[in-house]
Amino acid sequence: MSDASYARGMDKPAAVPETRAERRERATAETRVAILEAARACLLRDGYASISTRHVAEAADVPLSQIHYHFGSKQDLILAVLAAENDRLLARQASMYAGSEPLWRQWERACEFLELDLKSGYVRILQEMIAAGWSDETLATSVREQLRGWFQLLTDVARREERRTGNLGPFTPEEVGALMGLPFMGAEAAILLGFPESEVPTRAALRKIGILLRDLATPVPGD
Repeated sequence: MSDASYARGMDKPAAVPETRAERRERATAETRVAILEAARACLLRDGYASISTRHVAEAADVPLSQIHYHFGSKQDLILAVLAAENDRLLARQASMYAGSEPLWRQWERACEFLELDLKSGYVRILQEMIAAGWSDETLATSVREQLRGWFQLLTDVARREERRTGNLGPFTPEEVGALMGLPFMGAEAAILLGFPESEVPTRAALRKIGILLRDLATPVPGD
């Protein structure tokens, strides 16, 4: 070996082998991710009422005991799936609404995201958990806590608009946040029920709210 090659070899730091604790921690994290991904796939295939932890264990290729070890129960597992999806999408929406685009354009982008969320299965998971929460207060409490993050984000957006324009009409920021969020929840339910756009034009109605926001933000000549 030449001196230069030897020097290059000496410059490269030796890989530090994992400790037993680090290997165990990595394996635990990988198992948890595998279970969550399998649960999500089973939930989309079977629905909340029909999903079983045994099927999830088979899909994740792990012993059934691992599901109970990591998540405790079927309900807690599905809530973990919803929480992971919710956190990811909430971060996306927060980034979008934090941008410099006018609110009407951000609303248009939110409408575009709706299609992505429908295709991803997130909307179905959320709506199934909402319906299950009608008869299960523990479940309802968890779902409310996750949805609270969305309404708080939209309230903050409305409060920013109030500071920028000085006026929200007769509405409080909280009411504007509700008026921004609830149409999407209703539209999602109608879409999942299979209403055709020609009969219940959910997508068209949502997009026209953006047109109203644009017109409200456009100064009237002579004002």
